[in-house]
Amino acid sequence: MHYLKQQEQATKSPADYWQEQAELVAWYKAPQTILSTNQDSWHDWFKDGELNSCYLALDYHVEQGRGSQTALIYDSPVTGQKQKFSYQELTSLVAKFADVLRAQQVEKGDRVLIYMPMIPQAAIAMLACARLGAIHSVVFGGFAANELAVRINDAEPKVIVSASCGIEISKVIPYKPLIDEAIATAAHKPSRCIIYQRPEAIAQLTEPTDIDWQTQMDVAVEIPPVPVKSTDPLYILYTSGTTGKPKGVVRDNGGHATAMLYSMKNIYGMKQGDTFWAASDVGWVVGHSYIIYGTLMAGCTTIVYEGKPIKTPDAGAFWRVCSEYKVNALFTAPTAFRAIGKEDPEGDFLKDYDLSALKRLYLAGERLDPATYHWLKEKTNLPIIDHWWQTETGWAIASTPLNDGDGNIVKTKAGSAGFPVPGFNVQILDSQGKQVAAGKQGNVAIKLPLPPGCLATIYRDPQRLKSGYLSTYPGYYMTGDGGFIDDEGYLFIMGRTDDVINVAGHRLSTGEMEEVLSAHPAVAECAVVGINDELKGQVPLGLVVIKNGITATDEALTAELKQSIRNDIGAIASLKNLYIIERLPKTRSGKILRKTLRQMIDGDQVEIPSTIEDSQVITELTEKLVNLNSVYK
Repeated sequence: MHYLKQQEQATKSPADYWQEQAELVAWYKAPQTILSTNQDSWHDWFKDGELNSCYLALDYHVEQGRGSQTALIYDSPVTGQKQKFSYQELTSLVAKFADVLRAQQVEKGDRVLIYMPMIPQAAIAMLACARLGAIHSVVFGGFAANELAVRINDAEPKVIVSASCGIEISKVIPYKPLIDEAIATAAHKPSRCIIYQRPEAIAQLTEPTDIDWQTQMDVAVEIPPVPVKSTDPLYILYTSGTTGKPKGVVRDNGGHATAMLYSMKNIYGMKQGDTFWAASDVGWVVGHSYIIYGTLMAGCTTIVYEGKPIKTPDAGAFWRVCSEYKVNALFTAPTAFRAIGKEDPEGDFLKDYDLSALKRLYLAGERLDPATYHWLKEKTNLPIIDHWWQTETGWAIASTPLNDGDGNIVKTKAGSAGFPVPGFNVQILDSQGKQVAAGKQGNVAIKLPLPPGCLATIYRDPQRLKSGYLSTYPGYYMTGDGGFIDDEGYLFIMGRTDDVINVAGHRLSTGEMEEVLSAHPAVAECAVVGINDELKGQVPLGLVVIKNGITATDEALTAELKQSIRNDIGAIASLKNLYIIERLPKTRSGKILRKTLRQMIDGDQVEIPSTIEDSQVITELTEKLVNLNSVYK
């Protein structure tokens, strides 16, 4: 098969393979040195190449005669606003905001912290940093002040760019008080704070360092892109997690551009002029890669959506956007479709919209459980592609190819993330670092070198790259996920390795138990976590959210679900405790907070991650779950 030949070539001759793919990039200076080792004993891609990521995303398309094409669509059901920007218009705005930043002495290599909601100005600020060769660090709008302060101290930004507020379904969140508190707390003090005023909550610009976005834009001029080296940092993105020392993933310019253009063509099948919607947030890696850089570099139309999959106004919100803007491919997290399925289990809203332009649905962020996969496939009759990647890699490690090279569709498998993407030499290893047999679970590792676009280092802490990812298996990048590759080569990611529990000496995957529970027609979503038990070491606890409109009693459903675990996995699973709850605690990117759940149940100090979607859910669950602690202690 064609993609298998590509994988073989990328594995055997990575420099040759990626030199050819780098021709997709409009370099200022084409690289001659393709793959090399740097002073941190890590690999560099295209180190002598020169380019500018903003130029690739904007100016290049204007030069190619596509200036009138729509580059960005802003759709905000929470405010009722809709707006379109052509490539020409977006280039002009970005070039002017780059001048605004330059007027505040922001230069190549300086850091700029961006704390923004999902509005066009977030994209403008990011691209303006790239235009100057400055390094942006986007922090999800609405993060708590102490978490913002931690990131300010680590990145040491010269300037903060923000909006006066963010808007949720039922509330307005003023950002300026959070920023002021964070700056007061932080040891590092940014020299300027640029605020874009939104009418829903006007910020008081009282500090001498405060600057109004529009006032500065009114006097700005358009400035050209600044050439940077391939290995110069484009951005720092802090991975989600608990409080403490942040982990800033650094992305380079040249490897990133190559990976973005390669993936838009080969993974998503997008062409210039297509509309690609990554229903995520610019604060996450998906937003960086496929709301901003990848989509625009590929000459596509991107969508900045300020809303939710449900309740803005209903469970048909995503289908409305896809229909209205003739979206060709939609990329979002499984949790979004689980929420839609809970509200609209029969898929009635689908019937209200023309989705004829939609070719494929892509899922990532958490494992796509087979039940949601089958629901989507049945309701949409579209290819449903679960693909797997991490903040650290910046793009997909595994996906189902568009075709086999001869135009034939490659089948997808429920529960599988597809095949390793060319450049990612994925292997399943046991605790001794030996490859395991097909179908057997182990630790998912990637043999070095990683392809272009992956993390260049951990900001200010290159040793953390080695200790966190490279020390477990020398010569491999440790993903932290467990899984297996079946006899056809399909990769199955079963969850984080710390989600494997040991029940009386038997290692059991909580992902397998979740798969069984989610297959029940009444279940919208679920989580299984291991909790401490004096006799067996650990036992599993199941937490289940039920779809709307289910008439069966909780007692009857609980009995059915426990029996389904016994039938499919066996009595050894010992799933004696299963609770039906209203909602699960998640990050804003859709990941279920299993570690937090374990801490709550085991009576440990609960570390509530800064990335949590709604901290109220923790309050709701704490009393119920802590009561379990007395049973096992």
